[in-house]
Amino acid sequence: MTDASARSAGIRPVSGALLRSRIVLWGAFIIVHLVLGMLGLYGPGLPLGDITLVYRWWVETGLDSGIWVGIDTPWVYPILALVPMLAAYAAGPDLYASTWLSLVMVADAVAFAVLLGTGPDRGRSRIAWWWLGFLLLLGPVALGRIDAFTVALAIPGVLLLASAPRVAAVLLTAATWMKVWPAAVLASAVVAVRSRWRLLAAAGIASAAIALVPLVMGAGPRILSFVGQQTGRGLQVEAPVAAFWMWDAFATGSRRSIVYYDQAILTFQVVGPGAAQAAAAMTPLLAVVTAALLGLAIAGMRRRAAAVELLPPLVLAVTTGLILCNKVGSPQFVTWLAVPVVLGLAASHTGRTESFRVPAVLALVIAGLTQLIYPYLYGHLLGLNAVMLIVLTVRNLLYAVLFAWAVTALVRVVRDARTPETLRSHRT
Repeated sequence: MTDASARSAGIRPVSGALLRSRIVLWGAFIIVHLVLGMLGLYGPGLPLGDITLVYRWWVETGLDSGIWVGIDTPWVYPILALVPMLAAYAAGPDLYASTWLSLVMVADAVAFAVLLGTGPDRGRSRIAWWWLGFLLLLGPVALGRIDAFTVALAIPGVLLLASAPRVAAVLLTAATWMKVWPAAVLASAVVAVRSRWRLLAAAGIASAAIALVPLVMGAGPRILSFVGQQTGRGLQVEAPVAAFWMWDAFATGSRRSIVYYDQAILTFQVVGPGAAQAAAAMTPLLAVVTAALLGLAIAGMRRRAAAVELLPPLVLAVTTGLILCNKVGSPQFVTWLAVPVVLGLAASHTGRTESFRVPAVLALVIAGLTQLIYPYLYGHLLGLNAVMLIVLTVRNLLYAVLFAWAVTALVRVVRDARTPETLRSHRT
């Protein structure tokens, strides 16, 4: 078929350059995931420890005893997180980690395909290269946690908000039922886009469908147990707010502040004078910050701000705020940044919004510093090595810089939006 006949039939011909570019991109996609998989399986620091020691244990406990987390007992994750954990057991316990990595690769491939689209868009190709670089800089933890699946759902979710809002809502809702953080992205979309009622309806139907099976199995109120599971936690060592006590432990030789392993939460935390009060204050602070950002976005919508301008900085601000104002600072949280950055790069590529180069670069640096901290030199951080404390502090300060950039961009969009009165006077 010739190019002319293909166009007349409604088929877009694929140029040789585009085909070669896509082959290179998909080749790089495979290489990046294989490299990260090998690092996860054979690299130092047990980077897949959550998968092999915790996720697999939850699944085996359910299979052996019939007692399932989130259904028969309270659980730290929303119930849909159990689906990929169960699926990874399909090839048996010995291949659990490898099967997990394969499933993440498939999920990422779907998100990658949506990101690339079907047309000859060089901008989308550059964004795809950015995401691959981001994954490589972040290291094996980018694939080795449940967050990997939420990101693989959320990236196409935000990219489809304009063209397929119901599909976007279902994807973001499914991601939320794996881990809570995408709820903030969905809430931002409900505030910023005009098709909010379609989003809400689709999200409600999807939530009901997801909850139906565990409720029939007798989960009852335990289906929402993840809401309260984090409230009793202390300060995790990598959390931005924990920096004061980490440096205090270093300065006093752990005579006043102490790093310890919490057997119940299965993570390293820091305790010292005022640490418990700071930990208790973080969840209310996170709620206040999120509400304030959404309130600012509502003001922007009332001033007729365009959704394409409002949504990227809003999603970035809310997502970064979730990390910055969190008493947990797990390295996999960095994966969340891919969603607002991909959205922002895609929007700025159209030329209708502010450039997202600054947050894109900051996210890459944050990812690289995080891989340095975890898994390779994590033991040195726990040992209060001064260099690692500096690296961690710089990483967390960059979160603050990224948050400040996003809030500033959001305020600028709201400020520059035209109120209905201004629009009427302009037309007059």
